[in-house]
Amino acid sequence: MSVHWESLVIAAIAFVILYFLLNKYAFGPLFGIMETRAKMVQDQISTAEKNRAESEKLLAEQKEAIQQAKKEAYDIIEQARISSTKEADNLIARAKEDSERLKQDALKDIEAEKNKAIVALRSQVSALSVLIASKIVEKQVDEKSQQDLINHYLKEVGGNKV
Repeated sequence: MSVHWESLVIAAIAFVILYFLLNKYAFGPLFGIMETRAKMVQDQISTAEKNRAESEKLLAEQKEAIQQAKKEAYDIIEQARISSTKEADNLIARAKEDSERLKQDALKDIEAEKNKAIVALRSQVSALSVLIASKIVEKQVDEKSQQDLINHYLKEVGGNKV
């Protein structure tokens, strides 16, 4: 087997020419496209990471907003509960005051009616006692004697108010 140097030199020259032609017309644009594609992929990765970081930040803000809303809702409910308790206490206190006032008014009315009844009873007792006394004595009693007799009779009955 013999090696032909001429073929080898021609093949080497053809390879070098082919390499320069491919490098000038094929590899340059191909590597440019690949480099552009690599840059685009890198930009997409960085954009995705930036979007992910922003999403995490928004998620944390939303969680915080939800926590804040829950706290505010709890505060509102607690304030409403305290307010309703105070209002109920005020209503009960007013009801007690009103019932006490009504009780006192009723007691005053009862006392006034009792006094009126006592006065009416005394006047009737006075009239009856004068009538009885005049029939017993069978004489006409003057006004001063009649008043003395009524007072004496009332003292015996137990009423000392004239």
